[in-house]
Parts: sequence; C-alpha cells; structure tokens
Amino acid sequence: MTSRFDRLWSGAQRWAARAAERRAEDAVGDEAVNDRPADTPVPGSTRVEPRRVPAPPDYAPAIGAKPEPATVVPWGVRVAAEVGWRLLILAGVIWVLIQVISTISLLILSFSAGLLITALLQPTVARLKRLGLGRGLATAITFITGFVVMGLIGWFVVWQIMENLPTLTDRVQDGIEELKSWATTGPFHVSEAQINDIAKNVSDWVGDNSKEVTTAGLEGVTVVFEFLSGAVLAMFVTLFLLYDGRRIWRWTMNFVPSAAREGVAGAGPRAWITLTGYVRGTVIVAMIDAIFIGIGIYFLDVPMAVPLAVFIFVFAFIPIVGAVLSGALAVLVALVTNGIFTALLVLAVVLLVQQIESHILQPFILGRLVRVHPLAVVLAVTGGSLIAGIPGAVVAVPLVAVLNTVVGYLKTYSHEQAMKAAPPSPDARPGDPATAEAALSASAPASEPASASPSPSASSSSPDGER
Repeated sequence: MTSRFDRLWSGAQRWAARAAERRAEDAVGDEAVNDRPADTPVPGSTRVEPRRVPAPPDYAPAIGAKPEPATVVPWGVRVAAEVGWRLLILAGVIWVLIQVISTISLLILSFSAGLLITALLQPTVARLKRLGLGRGLATAITFITGFVVMGLIGWFVVWQIMENLPTLTDRVQDGIEELKSWATTGPFHVSEAQINDIAKNVSDWVGDNSKEVTTAGLEGVTVVFEFLSGAVLAMFVTLFLLYDGRRIWRWTMNFVPSAAREGVAGAGPRAWITLTGYVRGTVIVAMIDAIFIGIGIYFLDVPMAVPLAVFIFVFAFIPIVGAVLSGALAVLVALVTNGIFTALLVLAVVLLVQQIESHILQPFILGRLVRVHPLAVVLAVTGGSLIAGIPGAVVAVPLVAVLNTVVGYLKTYSHEQAMKAAPPSPDARPGDPATAEAALSASAPASEPASASPSPSASSSSPDGER
C-alpha cells in the first residue's frame, strides 16, 4: 500500500516539473518573438506576426482627427450640387415625357381635338337638355350637326380653291412676268440671262432632288392617312365626352389620391370653364376676323377671297403667330396677283382688323378667363409647334390657360386649408380683424368652404359642363 502511494506521489512531482518546464519555454519563446524582425514567421507555424508600430515620442505634436468631407465643402457649392442633380433628373423626366408624347402624338392630338370640339359643342347639348330633350337625342343632334357643318366648311374651301385655281395660276404667271420685267427695267438692272440662269438652277434642283420630292409625296400620303385616322378618333372622343362626360370625370377621379381628391375635384370644373370660354371666345374672334378681312380682300378684287377668309379663321386659333401667318398669306396672294399697291391695301386691312381684335374684341369677349402673358403665349406656341407641328401650336395656348387656372386654384385651396388647420395665435387680440377672419375660416363647416374652395357640387361636377 505504501509503495503505491509513493509511486503516485513521484508521478505527480514529475507532472508538475514538466509543467514548469513548459511554462519556462513559453516565456522564452515570447521574448524571442518580440526581438525578432517584423513580418517573420514564427518557427513551427505559418502565421506571420504583424508589424508593431512604435508609440510616438513625448515631444511629437498632437494630430487632430480630420473633419468630415461634407463639412469642408462650401455651402454655395453644396447648394449648387443639390440643385444640379435635381435639375438633371427633371430634365431626364421631361425628355422621356417628350419621347412618349412624340410616340403617341396621334392619340394625344386626337384626344385634344376631341376635347376642344366638345368644349365648343357642349353648351348646345346642355341647352337642348334644358328644352326637354333626352341626353342621347341632344347629343346625337349636336354631334351630327356640328360635324356636318365642319365638313361643309371644308368642302366649300376645297371647292373654292379648285374653282379659282386656273385664275390664280394665270394671275401668278402674269405676276411673274411683271416681276421679271420690273427686275430688268428697275433699279437692280438684272439681265435676262441672269433670270434664265435662276430658272435653270431651279429646274436642275428639282431634277436632282426628284427622289426627295417623290419621298415627300409618299410621306404626304401617309400624313393624309394619319389625318383621317385622327379625325375618326377625335369624332369618337367628342361623341363619348358629349354623352357621358360626367361619368368619365368621376371615373378619372378614382385615380387621384384621396388626400388630393377634394382639391382636384374643385379645380376640374374651373379648368373646364376656362377651356370652354377660351374656345367659344376664340371662335367668335376668329369669325369676326375672317368676315371683315374677307370682305376687304373681296372688294379689292383679290382672287380666292373666301378660301383666304377660311384660312384666316383657322389660323386665328394659333394666337399671335397665326394672325401673322394668315395675314402674310393674304398679302402675298394680293402681291402676286394684283400688284404691290393692292398688297399694301390688303396689309392695311389686315393690320386694322387685327388691332381692333387685340385691343377691343379679345378683352371684351375673353375677359378674365384667359390671363396669360404674351411672352408665355409665344413660347407655348413655339414649343407646341416644335413638338407636334401646327396641331401642337393650336393645343398649346389652351393647355397653358387651363394649367394657369388649375395652379392658381390649387394654391388658393392649399392656403385656405392651411389657414383652417393652423391654431389661433396666443398673441392675437379678440378685436383684431385678422384674428376674426382666421376664427371664421376655422369655424366654417366643411360644406361651406370659401370662394376658392370646391363645393360639394364641384366634387360631383364634370367637364361636360353640367351642374
């Protein structure tokens, strides 16, 4: 028993001695690693010790932390950068929108034409319904009568052009001969050979570009086909808007967020009033222009007086620019056919009628419905013509007028809603008029909003003009 105990005791001593030796070896190894150069592998291991950075001396200056880069950039540069990337995103959105509009321009122009025709014909539908006719019958009578009248006007213009085309051709040839005679005997002293060279160059250009001329003719056929397709689509749009405008407007309101639905419901009828007032006022002004200018050129014995009057009527739907183009066309026809004296008289008639229109007729007929600055009108017409040609120029101005009305109403509406939601100021005195007005606005019931707020009837109104 004693021998076993001795053997256990001696084994424990040997185990303790070995543990002490291992601890001593580990201590020596750590000192060797500390004295070894950096990035040297430890013997028996593939691990590489990292380089130890010595502590800075006591005399080294203290180095502060670098500031954030955003705090170093000047305020003006930061504002310019913020505005710049937002403008780039906005320009990209506008570019994509223009591309989409250009792709489906036929659809948009047809719908716009149908909307304008509806604004012109809708008062007749409302008047027939007040006389006791049903909605379908009133719509059918107005639709058929309106498009028959427009078709007859177009046929009459084409007929007049075909009737007067031989006379116009003869007068143009006579005018060219007179122009050649004046050029050779006038102050410019142009020789006959130079005139013949100009005619030869024109003939050669037509022969060299016959392929382009043929292509233009084929494109003209495509344009005619697109015009007919757009006209049919505009007729369908007009028919459905005249018959079911209220339901279409209510269906459109389902796509408006509920938070903005009340404001949009109030802006819609006001936009429709602006559009109908613009269309009817423009039709009246254009008719007066066409009648008086047509009478003037008729008494001056200018050929195709009636077609020119119709062109003046159509171009009057393009504000400012259309009057210039139609007047220039009338003066040019008078110059080529009847000479410079008649052209000057036609110019005087055109200028007189247009001055009466701009200073008397438009302020009296259109009134305050269309309050758009002339610069905005010119820019809108130019932009519309660049995007969609003549139809774009026709649609541009009523679009700007409607946007002007909608934006003005929504600004007033949001301001009044903010006034109602704002708590009364603690510094306000009871007798202060501003305090009384704010309290009155805050205490007004929802069914009795201010003048610019939409009424319940406006929420259920539609662009078909029914109230």
